[in-house]
Amino acid sequence: MLPMTFPHPPGDGVWNLGPLPLRGYALCIILGIVVAIWIGERRWVARGGRPGDVQDLAVWAVPFGVVGARLYHVATDWEKYFGEGRNPVTALYVWRGGLGIWGAVALGALGVWIWSRRRGIRITALMDTLAPAVIVAQAIGRWGNWFNQELFGKPTDLPWALDVTDDIARDNGYAPGTTFHPTFLYECVWNLGVFGLLLWAERRFKLGYGRVFALYVMGYTLGRGWIEYLRVDAVQLDDVLGLRFNVWTSIVLFVAAAAYFVWSSRRHPGREPSVYLPGREPAPEADEAGETTGAGEAAIVEAPEDDDEPADEAESADAESADADGSTRPDRP
Repeated sequence: MLPMTFPHPPGDGVWNLGPLPLRGYALCIILGIVVAIWIGERRWVARGGRPGDVQDLAVWAVPFGVVGARLYHVATDWEKYFGEGRNPVTALYVWRGGLGIWGAVALGALGVWIWSRRRGIRITALMDTLAPAVIVAQAIGRWGNWFNQELFGKPTDLPWALDVTDDIARDNGYAPGTTFHPTFLYECVWNLGVFGLLLWAERRFKLGYGRVFALYVMGYTLGRGWIEYLRVDAVQLDDVLGLRFNVWTSIVLFVAAAAYFVWSSRRHPGREPSVYLPGREPAPEADEAGETTGAGEAAIVEAPEDDDEPADEAESADAESADADGSTRPDRP
C-alpha cells in the first residue's frame, strides 16, 4: 500500500464464523436499512403517524427494494449473467454486489404504495418522511463497494486515492500499484450532504406533497451524474449517445423531479394537514385521566381502586342524612 492513500479492506471482505460467511457488503446494506428504519420511525411519529408504522412498512418495502435493485442491475448488465459461457444462476448472487438504486427506489416505492393504501396513509406524506432516511441508507450501503473493491473511479494520485489489491487492478486493466478515485466515498459524503439539505429545506419552507422526495431525487441524481462519469468499471451500456446509461437515467430523473417540484409547489403549497387520508385517521384512545391520546400512543386504562365504602352505600347514606335534617348536600364528586 502506498503512503497517503485510502487503503483497501483487509482480506476479501468476508469473515467466516464457522460455516457461516459474514460479508462486509451485506453488513453495510443491513446497517443502512436499520438506520433508515430508525430515522424514518422518528420522523413519522413527529409528523403525527403511529409508532411502529415504519417498521411494519419495512416488511413490504425492503423485499420489494432488494428485488427491484437486482432486477435493474441484471437488466442493464445482462451479458454478465446470460452471455456466452456465463452461468444464469449467478444473477441470484446478490452478496457479490450489483444492486441498482433506481430499481430499488422504483419497486420499493411500489411496496410503499401498496402498504400505504391498505393503511389509509397519504403516499406523498410518507415518501417525504422516508426520503432523508433513504439517502442515509444509501450513504452507508456504498461502503459495501469498498469491501468488494468495486465501482471505483479513474486512476489518480490524490492524497485520498483508493488503493486496491494487485489482482483487482489487473482485472480492471491497470498495473499493480495504481490508485483510483474512491467513488464510494464521494457518494457517501455527497449523500450525507443531501440529507442535511433535505432537513434544512423541509423545515425552512414547510415542504409537503412529495416535494421532499422530489428534492431527494434531484440532489442524488445531481451527484450521481458526475460520480458515475468518474467510474471505470465495465458496464454493458457504457456508451449510449456518448454517456453511460446511468448518467442518462440521472439526467431524466432530475428533470422529472424538478418538474414535479414546480408543479406541486403551485398546485399544493404548504404541507398536508394530516398524514392520513380523510376518514382513515386512527381513532383517539383514552388515557388514565380520561383524556385522549395522540395518534399511535398506547392507551392505558386502569380500574379504579375500591373505596373503603362502596359507592352505592355511600350515596344511600348521603340521601338518608339529607332527609333527616331537611337539607340537601351536593353530590359527591
